[in-house]
Amino acid sequence: MTPDNPDRSGALPPFQYVDTPAGWADCSRALQEAPRLAIDLEANSMFAYQERACLMQISTADADYIVDPVSGIQLDALGKIIADPAVEKVFHAAEYDLILMRRDFGWHLNNLFDTMWAVRILGYSQMGLANLLEKFYGVSTSKRFQKANWCKRPLSTAELAYAQKDTHYLLPLRDQLAAQLEAGGHTDEAHEIFREQAQVRLPDTAFDPDGFWHINGAFDLSSEQQAVLRGLYLFRDREAERRDVPPFKVVGERTLLELATRLPARMSELDDVHGMSAGQQRRYGHRFLQVIGESRRLPAPQPPKRTKRPPDDVLNRYDRLHHWRKARAKARGVESDVIVSRDALWAVAQAAPRSLDELKALEVLGPWRFATYGAEMLRLV
Repeated sequence: MTPDNPDRSGALPPFQYVDTPAGWADCSRALQEAPRLAIDLEANSMFAYQERACLMQISTADADYIVDPVSGIQLDALGKIIADPAVEKVFHAAEYDLILMRRDFGWHLNNLFDTMWAVRILGYSQMGLANLLEKFYGVSTSKRFQKANWCKRPLSTAELAYAQKDTHYLLPLRDQLAAQLEAGGHTDEAHEIFREQAQVRLPDTAFDPDGFWHINGAFDLSSEQQAVLRGLYLFRDREAERRDVPPFKVVGERTLLELATRLPARMSELDDVHGMSAGQQRRYGHRFLQVIGESRRLPAPQPPKRTKRPPDDVLNRYDRLHHWRKARAKARGVESDVIVSRDALWAVAQAAPRSLDELKALEVLGPWRFATYGAEMLRLV
């Protein structure tokens, strides 16, 4: 039973686990012969200070591969396939995976088909992969391993079988959705969106020492308490990096806020602080008290500057475009960003183009959207 001929019983053929140079040599030869691949990545964002790609599931029309990038095998051949515009790459909700590929390996993807965006364009109310597998193939997927640590080794057979499902059905699913897009006259629109989605921008994940201002309640504190909150926030990040865990696994934001609010000076005063269990007090109690004492003597941190409010004429143009987009989406039965992105609306509202040539020069609408919506948007601005 191959991925292009899905078994509705839910029984999958054996996958090939690839974690050695010899295994990768065989796998890469098969991948280079395939005209299209289904791909998914797993990371360890819930378990590491800096997440990384831990697993790659890749399906061809004939086989399912689970590739282990943690093993140290050289994946340059896969990067060339990812960049090759002649090979279609099928993902479900590709953005996060493409960010991982770009950041961890430097890969730039060409020729994307995103099944999540396909169902959004078609107006599906449920767009999760589990819902689609149930709808199209009667396959149930467990949520048991959604938060697994994919970088731990060895992975269990159950975890790998769970991972296999993420790509096993994507190629036939792609074909069914492509047929629906074609029947509805949405093919050109979909390919334009796929091209846009492939051009991911890497988010700035560098630690922001002023990020404590985003903690709910930070602005309600006194200057002294804000200095303490900043000190605790900086300590939490240093400790998270040292332990290689996400900051929330050191201490939660509510606990940071309560410590800054209460300003405890003795261990006994930690008992009533949210999240300060006996274990947390043993591990961090004395350090927290030290940070609090030191931070109380520091100057108050300066609040971030407020974002300047756009001029009224820009806001009015954006409001007209926003209501137009909402009405267009409602009439078609899709979410608003399927019509035009919010960033594009702001760009048009700020530039206030006076001709189609000026609108086109902004380069915020692809050819299909420009031809379909350009004249309407121009009238609104």
